[in-house]
Amino acid sequence: MPRPSLNDLTAFVAVATHRSFRRAADEIGTAPSTLSHAMRALEERMGMRLLNRTTRSVSPTEAGFRLLDRLQPALASLDEALDSVAGFRGNVAGTVRINAPRLVAGLLVRWVLPQMAARHPDVTVDIVVEGRLIDIVSSGFDAGVRLLGSVPKDMIAVPFARPLTFICVASPGYLDRFGDPGTPEELQRHHCIGHRMPSGKFYRWEFERAGQDLVIDANGSIVLDDEELMAEAAIEGLGIAYVADWAAEGAISDGRLRSVLTAWMPAPEGVAVYYPGHRTVPPALRVFLDVVKDVRKKEPQLDQRSSNPGNRSAEGGPA
Repeated sequence: MPRPSLNDLTAFVAVATHRSFRRAADEIGTAPSTLSHAMRALEERMGMRLLNRTTRSVSPTEAGFRLLDRLQPALASLDEALDSVAGFRGNVAGTVRINAPRLVAGLLVRWVLPQMAARHPDVTVDIVVEGRLIDIVSSGFDAGVRLLGSVPKDMIAVPFARPLTFICVASPGYLDRFGDPGTPEELQRHHCIGHRMPSGKFYRWEFERAGQDLVIDANGSIVLDDEELMAEAAIEGLGIAYVADWAAEGAISDGRLRSVLTAWMPAPEGVAVYYPGHRTVPPALRVFLDVVKDVRKKEPQLDQRSSNPGNRSAEGGPA
């Protein structure tokens, strides 16, 4: 029996892992029909069915599962062997796939990508904006970015930029009309700009003062799912927004927004790039992390630590 090629075996692992010809084809960079023909040819060459196919799904057979279990560690070892000599090539090359919420993705674009382009022009940084917390390994990502309190315990976290502070903001015009709320309870008589989470749930505004925690259901006629749009709505005088300070700092500095309820806002929370701790770090990810660490050194406030980094919701709160 002719030995299957490494390309065929790698393609089989992609299909069996993703349970989808389309997603596997996207990962490999080929057409789903081409991949389907390749899998049929592999099965014919091996003399056995490896995949069960229906019009809507694909899944490994018993033989396919057994082959997958043996191939995954073998291909991982091969990748590690290739990575171990990558430094002799000179310039690091490859692709880093990063999963990040939109607000943090914008910071990566402004702070990290310019340095990556200058120092490592052969590395492609592929950022996918995703608000939900996902399994970055099974989804094919090299790393993710989340609040420190939301990083899974089996991951290695590298702090990125300065901690997030969550703030309530409104335009001076709005506050002139309706007044500044003195306590979170007074928000019930204000127009609040709601935040819909990726799960579809409404985010409940969180406050704390002198050890007292308070959660408020914000009322209002506007609901958005993007913090920068929330800040923009507040600038337009449409109500009070609860956002990460990154989304509003420019408007606060030039007077278009004012902070309210500052004594009631939760402690800052760290933000981190995280990646699997049980596998060898690919060269492209390693240099990306080096740039992230350099950015962190330039942020003097980054060494501040949240006194309660896990108090945000499972979906990471407004970030």
